[in-house]
Amino acid sequence: MGEAELNTTSNQLIIHSVIVIYGDAASKDLSWQIANDISNHWNEPKAKVKLSGDWFDIQFDIEGIYEPSLDPEKIWYNDNPRLNFFRIEEFATNNISFVDGLNCNTGYFKLDNLLQTSTTAAHEYGHTIGLDHPTKLDIRGLGNPGIMYPRGTFVDPPFQYDPNAQPGQPGGTMNPAHRKVLTTDIEDLKLHKLYFTNNKGMLGDFSSLYHEKQTPVIL
Repeated sequence: MGEAELNTTSNQLIIHSVIVIYGDAASKDLSWQIANDISNHWNEPKAKVKLSGDWFDIQFDIEGIYEPSLDPEKIWYNDNPRLNFFRIEEFATNNISFVDGLNCNTGYFKLDNLLQTSTTAAHEYGHTIGLDHPTKLDIRGLGNPGIMYPRGTFVDPPFQYDPNAQPGQPGGTMNPAHRKVLTTDIEDLKLHKLYFTNNKGMLGDFSSLYHEKQTPVIL
């Protein structure tokens, strides 16, 4: 989720998002890493959007904050569209990071996912601002996978875990480290349809869910 600011002086459309992390595996350094990963990936295309006849440079302004003693009520009653809240833990049910739907501002991240590849946070951020997984998950012949492709996608050999593996076999699917934010990903946001009041708009929506720590089920 983010707040869009239209700067008519510099001809920039700035998406402001603050990533607030909490949980036993969260840290100040990790909050900065997540913010940098999201910023680097989403700003890489140097995309533009045409609004009311003028071209604007799109800039993602991402800040990371660590709040070890986060009060759940801060999430429940938050009305600041810039704030996103994610619990970080070493264990996550089903072994995956997730956000609470499309156009949301909350979720739960597994630490290993964040450390394995810089695209995990950028991918999940894409969900919070409205992007879903593509429906076609066999993109062989189409080159570099976009940021919203999920694990298990069939890709050209250079983008697999193992370039020598057969498609669909161990090592024969997309290595998330190769995902990139493409110009088409930015276009899918449909920023030209944003509604602005006093040059401010909102991207995404409030899910406002506080997550308790998940623990393994002991049988």
